[in-house]
Amino acid sequence: MQIFHCPACSRRVYFDNLACTCGQTLVFDPEAQVMTTNAPVCANREQINCNWAATDGKFCRSCAMTETVPDIELPKNVSLWAQTEAAKRWMLANLGRWGWFDASDSGARPVFQLLGEKTTEGKENVIMGHADGEITINVTEASPVILARRRAALGELYRTMVGHMRHEMAHFLFLRLSEDQQFLTEFRDLFGDERADYGEALKVHYENPAPAGQTHITSYATSHPHEDWAETTAHLLHLVDLLDSAQAAGIYVQGGPDSGFDAYASGDTDTLIRMAVDATLAINHVNRALDLPDLYPFILTDQVKTKLALAHRYLRRNAQSMTQTNLVA
Repeated sequence: MQIFHCPACSRRVYFDNLACTCGQTLVFDPEAQVMTTNAPVCANREQINCNWAATDGKFCRSCAMTETVPDIELPKNVSLWAQTEAAKRWMLANLGRWGWFDASDSGARPVFQLLGEKTTEGKENVIMGHADGEITINVTEASPVILARRRAALGELYRTMVGHMRHEMAHFLFLRLSEDQQFLTEFRDLFGDERADYGEALKVHYENPAPAGQTHITSYATSHPHEDWAETTAHLLHLVDLLDSAQAAGIYVQGGPDSGFDAYASGDTDTLIRMAVDATLAINHVNRALDLPDLYPFILTDQVKTKLALAHRYLRRNAQSMTQTNLVA
């Protein structure tokens, strides 16, 4: 993520800031990717601290994608909803650097169902996932306590709300990309045939999980080509954002990018991965001084890097250009 500047005093401000220390009210413009002071504010600004500019006269681009919110008659759900929306905004801002969902992108948008396990009528069983453009997210996992328990129980080191957003959005991006027959051909050659029985594949996986091995980024990625794509794409987003954020913060790594480097403009996947890994090794060294976990504890094999490169190449394509290409085809 970039680090921004206050339009009034030029001090550094951060992505979720509602105001600068100088007192200036801030509004994030996702179209220009800058902080501004004169844009209409999202209707959710006061309730969930959304600092994005309204784009439809009421809601911002991100909040407009949310169809259902958790039961806000329970006060704790409001906080969980706010944290979940913050993760969604972060993910969308990252994708916006590649042209996804901006004003020139005429393609479909996802619809989000943000549900909580606790309601005024009792407990609900919420299953996160994506189906035909609809993304369901369990806001209960925005609770640090709940998240820590499930991360430990499931052995998922990167089980975070931003991680959920990136994974489920990857499924939606597959829908958009699969309109292009060339993408489908390349995808099936590398990831496998996504038309294989999904339910049966997950059943087999949960009964006998396979290790990631040399060909997959995680064990879950082995379950089905759809999950391999979602896990791979989520990790691509992790790595590009990690590198972009490290550079924005001024973290220097030998052999890393120079001051003018834009991680989202680069099409060189191998170099991006190398620099991101170098940055994680440096930060791991700092983390160990405080007995904290390693930043990115995953092994990127040559086979995984090839999959990352395919996802990177297609996600970098301007979404509007992609849509026009598909219409012509």
